[in-house]
Amino acid sequence: MTSRCVIRSFLLSAAASVLPLSVGPALAYGPSPTYSADVPAWITTPDSVETRIGPLRFRNGVPDEDTVRRVYDQLDFSRGVEAFLTGMPATSVRALCNGIEQAGVKRNQAFGITEDLMDARSLFLTPNTTTVYGFTCLDLRNGPMVLQVPTGVLGTVDDAYFRWVKDIGVTGPDGGRGGEYLYVPPGYTGDLPSDGYFIARPRTNTLLVFFRAFVKGGDIAAAVQHVEAGANVFPLYATSESGEPAKAQFINTSGVKFNTISANTFRFYEELNEVVQTEPADFLDPDQVGLFAAIGIRKGHRFAPDARMKGILTDAVAVGNATGRSFLFASRDQQAKFYPDRQWVTAFVGGSYLFQEGAERLLDAKSMFFYYATGITPAMAMARVGSGSAYAATFRDATGRYFDGVKTYKVRLPGPIPAKEFWSFVVYDNQTRSLLETDQKLAGVDSTQPGLKTDPDGSATVWFAPKAPAGQERNWVQTMPGKGWNVLLRLYGPLEPWFDKSWKPGDIELVE
Repeated sequence: MTSRCVIRSFLLSAAASVLPLSVGPALAYGPSPTYSADVPAWITTPDSVETRIGPLRFRNGVPDEDTVRRVYDQLDFSRGVEAFLTGMPATSVRALCNGIEQAGVKRNQAFGITEDLMDARSLFLTPNTTTVYGFTCLDLRNGPMVLQVPTGVLGTVDDAYFRWVKDIGVTGPDGGRGGEYLYVPPGYTGDLPSDGYFIARPRTNTLLVFFRAFVKGGDIAAAVQHVEAGANVFPLYATSESGEPAKAQFINTSGVKFNTISANTFRFYEELNEVVQTEPADFLDPDQVGLFAAIGIRKGHRFAPDARMKGILTDAVAVGNATGRSFLFASRDQQAKFYPDRQWVTAFVGGSYLFQEGAERLLDAKSMFFYYATGITPAMAMARVGSGSAYAATFRDATGRYFDGVKTYKVRLPGPIPAKEFWSFVVYDNQTRSLLETDQKLAGVDSTQPGLKTDPDGSATVWFAPKAPAGQERNWVQTMPGKGWNVLLRLYGPLEPWFDKSWKPGDIELVE
């Protein structure tokens, strides 16, 4: 090599060694290749870029080791958050079935029943305290199950992902006349009766059954007796020694301390894994199955994340929980508001129990609902005049401030209140989303309560405070200092003024 070539080579090497990595794509030296394109800047990758997850560095388009680490950490984190938001319906059903079984309600064998109504000792998402509940879970892994429904109840059956399967009772095919429903396992090919049953073929092995029996004339015991006489659950081909199906047990859960609410910690993913292992591999669509698999939750595999992944998922569930709470308490969707000039919101944004608007799935609305409530049925989202029930929630006072448990508030419902059956207010704890723990058993008031004060035009004023204002004891809901709370207004048998919005409740106002 000549001295001139040696010098030229040295100078080129020295120049290359001092070029900064952040000047853009790697520079080309020498003449352009014979076959060269006009490369737009927007399809190339810079040598370095600052992002919310830190600096990302590349050499000739190839990520360095630190960039690869950052990217995979972020990917696992974002999938963990999305798995929380997507998986909530599944873990909610699982927590419900596990919780009621811990209270003694065995699957396929028994019903839980609130013989003395519901109170804050039992943890449920947004239950009511005015009707008798009956509930059970079915496990179809051993074959078809029969559910016998009493007359006059209002209820539904949902699958392991809280998808609606079939209404029972008043809004179901029995029309409130009672009847027998047959639930067939996924993939079942055995013989089935040709008639006599309302048949459903769900996509999951686990089914959640719940219904309400309305109390008439204050006679709770009569409502309970009616349910126990008319409800039953048993395997299709099982009979007792008498040749008749065995009679289900009824477990009184009123006042029993148990939890049915899914976790907001790493335990959430363990609950989700329990669902995946229990249900058919295709109980969800491939994208959802793939999402859970991407964080280590796979059918037939042990969920055992290493220390790195467990740390990432622990962060992810914290952000997922914060996201659910933001959707609920501070929705940015204007469709969530019932009225433009009120604080009342709907849990069924878009008016669809599928959370669907045309071709669009309302993702935030779906997550908001399942973070706040349980049970899904078209009858809840699309109540008809004079039947079913309508709901409105509020988390803020008339000025937009969150409720403070130490302060006194009041709300006026203008008369006549458009409820064919009755109306109620129930107060919930912001932390648990279950009934607010107070010294007042029912955590609310309703229009069937003896002594409730109403005005001549049918309007009513309800008070929310730690202590009842003088003379308002019958129209008072207790709150607790140091506890945040929210409230659901329910109208049973809502009438036309609710639907056309010619009637609307007042906002809850702070009493100074």
